[in-house]
Amino acid sequence: MTGLRPSAPGAGAAVPRYLGGVGITVFAILSQYFVPQLWAPARVVYDNLPGDLFVVYGVPILAFASLIGAGPLRGWARQMGTAILQGLRWYGALSILGLVVTLALAAIYEVLDPSALQLLSRPNPVVTEAAGSPWFWIGFSFVIGAFEETIFRGWIYGFWEGRHVGWVGPAVGSSLVFAGLHLYYGTTYGAAAPLIFPSLFLLGFAFAATFHVTGGNLVVVAVLHGAYDAAAFYSVFINASVGLLLRYVPILLGGAIALAYYLAREDARGPPPAVGWASPTQSPGERISSTQRQSGPS
Repeated sequence: MTGLRPSAPGAGAAVPRYLGGVGITVFAILSQYFVPQLWAPARVVYDNLPGDLFVVYGVPILAFASLIGAGPLRGWARQMGTAILQGLRWYGALSILGLVVTLALAAIYEVLDPSALQLLSRPNPVVTEAAGSPWFWIGFSFVIGAFEETIFRGWIYGFWEGRHVGWVGPAVGSSLVFAGLHLYYGTTYGAAAPLIFPSLFLLGFAFAATFHVTGGNLVVVAVLHGAYDAAAFYSVFINASVGLLLRYVPILLGGAIALAYYLAREDARGPPPAVGWASPTQSPGERISSTQRQSGPS
């Protein structure tokens, strides 16, 4: 990205360019679902991996690079030690939350529409495509992770870092875009798709939070993203038990780190203040004197 124009500190003038980049990204990614069907000659591009990758990832990267510049990516390798801990912390905590949400939704489906859960047995189109060369897709998952994190966390979220708009709103917005553009889950699983999208949203939010607290590190979130996808392919094609370990050991480790951060913060707060107008160890006379000192002259 050397030589690209960095983004300006103020958001005002750059916002239309940013929105243009987001719009191009949304269209480029979604185009794979309708352009080849509407215009047969486009299949020459979409029906081969290099062409499809260029449209889905290359076009958004070129768009943001020209419209926004490399500014949001300048901290891509910042604070590696902190990024590993924070990445695992957010990834673990929100993956566990995603699992809880999924189980809760599954219980609701079981009551309201049990037949919808059968839709989850439909073949995943990405998994079907990977069946012929699983080891390639296991390794290539890390390339996809790098592309997607550069686009979604680096530019779509990172544009707002340091612009005095807070980080939670942009994290929510970029995570909604990230989850929503996985359209094939909706077209594949239909009424059961809501079981999947909350976890995608929380995954995106975890990566945005890691980007925020590390000042822009993209390496760790790209590796975690790639490992998430690679473990899924490994579980399906190579060894289900080992794949589950590869998937959930980082999540459990991250959950433990998140718990340690929480407990350390609680310890740092110290004991809660005494409740009421006096400490229970004070004598009645001390209580009256304490009340007079606090109230001051009348």
